[in-house]
Formats: sequence, C-alpha cells, structure tokens
Amino acid sequence: MVPLLLLLFVGVPLVELYVIVQVGQAIGVLPTIALLVLSSLIGTALLRSQGRAVWRRFRAVLASGRPPARETIDGALVIVGGALMLAPGFVTDAFGALLLAPPSRALARRGIARHARSRLLAGFAGFGGAAPHARTRQDYDVDSTAREIDPPTLPR
Repeated sequence: MVPLLLLLFVGVPLVELYVIVQVGQAIGVLPTIALLVLSSLIGTALLRSQGRAVWRRFRAVLASGRPPARETIDGALVIVGGALMLAPGFVTDAFGALLLAPPSRALARRGIARHARSRLLAGFAGFGGAAPHARTRQDYDVDSTAREIDPPTLPR
C-alpha cells in the first residue's frame, strides 16, 4: 500500500510538473496558464451538470424503492473526476474528464464493481470451509480457573 501512496503523492505531481513545463515550452507560459484555468472552469461546469444528473437518478432510484448501488458509485466517480479537474495539471484533467463523461464512467463503474465483487467473494471463501491456515480444535488449548462465590446474605 505504501508504494501506491508514494506513487500518488510524489509521482503524480512530478508527472504533472513535467507535462506543464513541456506544454509551457511548446506554447508559452501565458497560454499554458490560460489552458489550466480554462480546464478548471470546464471541470467546474462538468462537475455541476454531471453531479445534478447523478443526484436526480439517485433520488429516483430511492423513490422507486431499489438500492442505489450504481448511482452511489457514479456519485463517487463524479466527485473524484471533479476534484481531478479542479486540480491544476493536464494529466489529472484528462483522468477527471474521463470520470465525468458518462460512457467512460460506466466502464470505471463496471471495473470497480468487478473488483469489489471479487474481494467480497474472496473474503467469504474463508467462512465456508476450513482454509489451510485455519485452526482446528486440536491446535489450541484454553486453561482457565473458576471460583465460586457465595451470594451475599442479606440481614433480615
């Protein structure tokens, strides 16, 4: 888990800086800054419109009495996509735009659901039968001592 966090918190900003510098060298500093501001504004508009659409679907599903699993995942993906679009950088903007676009969000949702299902099934596999590392009654012994205490006698 630590390498993934290290990659996210150190690697992504370094890649973003590299791409921003390369774009700045290719088109100039002011156009690069303008593109970064424009992408944040577009991200804000997309976050607002997609967030509203997901919220409407969420409420409709709740009103129909069904569990809102798909809509919950979509809502989380829209929030992550919007946060990525608001962060300065071209790489995070690209990933954020993909998460805000409904077709690619559907692909991400299917991948998340498949991953969650496999993790859930793997977690339940240990409950069904004896796993190779599971303890049996012969693997351990419990020693305990007990002492009986007479209940207190109440004066009459």
